[in-house]
Amino acid sequence: MIFYRNPEKGKVKTRLASTVGEDVALRLYLQLTEHTRRESFGLQDCDKIVFYSNTVEKNDIWTTTFFQKQQQLGDDLGQRMRNAFEHAFAAGYEQACIIGTDCLELKSKILTEAFEQLNNVDAVIGPAKDGGYYLLGLKRIIPDVFFDKKWSTDSVLQDTIEDFKKLQLSFRELETLTDVDTEDDLPPDWQSALI
Repeated sequence: MIFYRNPEKGKVKTRLASTVGEDVALRLYLQLTEHTRRESFGLQDCDKIVFYSNTVEKNDIWTTTFFQKQQQLGDDLGQRMRNAFEHAFAAGYEQACIIGTDCLELKSKILTEAFEQLNNVDAVIGPAKDGGYYLLGLKRIIPDVFFDKKWSTDSVLQDTIEDFKKLQLSFRELETLTDVDTEDDLPPDWQSALI
């Protein structure tokens, strides 16, 4: 499941836009999205669903030949993610992973590893260096992980892991990666392109 924000100038990568401008932030967001599309496209033996933040687009990079499309539902990120997982499990899937479009370091082999790990544990999480996570994988709905979180803060990862421990769930952490939220999060070759 890919959580995707519709690409509107001034509404994507707002922290990044504060230093590089809205036009550049939108361009970088589209590049991040293309990276995510390419890496998820390379994932074999699983269905792929794009959850749009505002409006489901009919003709965009997420071709319906390879990607199902749904609308995000809920008042905050936790509710929207929970609803996405509920959609997946109601459709009969036995495992589901959710990612965003913010991580340039995400590769299809990491996505494959997440599903492989889910064969042996209750949950998988991909830590982000900013204290959040770039991937969450579950085999069933675990309501606690979607509530009482300060979303988009550096406490989300630790709070979620504490939920796993409190509920005595088995889990695995994937390698830690960088989400692109600010100019400093961009790799050097992308930063040099801004000059």
